[in-house]
Amino acid sequence: MEFRSAERVDVPAILRLLADDDISRARGFGVVAEEVDAAIWAAFEAIDADPNNELIVAEADGEVVATCQLTFTPGLSRGGAWRMTVEAVRVRADRRSGGIGRELMAYAIDRARGRGCRIVQLTTDKRRADAHRFYDSLGFVASHEGMKLAL
Repeated sequence: MEFRSAERVDVPAILRLLADDDISRARGFGVVAEEVDAAIWAAFEAIDADPNNELIVAEADGEVVATCQLTFTPGLSRGGAWRMTVEAVRVRADRRSGGIGRELMAYAIDRARGRGCRIVQLTTDKRRADAHRFYDSLGFVASHEGMKLAL
């Protein structure tokens, strides 16, 4: 398993991973268009150019099998500590329960340590009971209530 920063060529595979999910489909994001939308390319370029964002892929046998996005944020709270937020964690459906997610999260946490972060945070949809168990098993604690406002 190789973990690396995503490249432009990986974007269609990442989009397939993000769409292969019942909750994503319920939100209307379950279809990957044949041609990637200009907004997606702009988002990729912004992530790629930002030193505080990393789009990560896990590759096995030449195929992208998992992904996540890491965002590094400075803050005045916690004594000026940096934090890393993990988002959009996905493992290809046929590769789940084989340890890839655990390896991906270990890689992400190592990235946080390497950047001097003092906390790793993430949100997960309240309906994702399996994900909650997974993150609990990694030592994450449901210490806060997350809220969102769609614009």
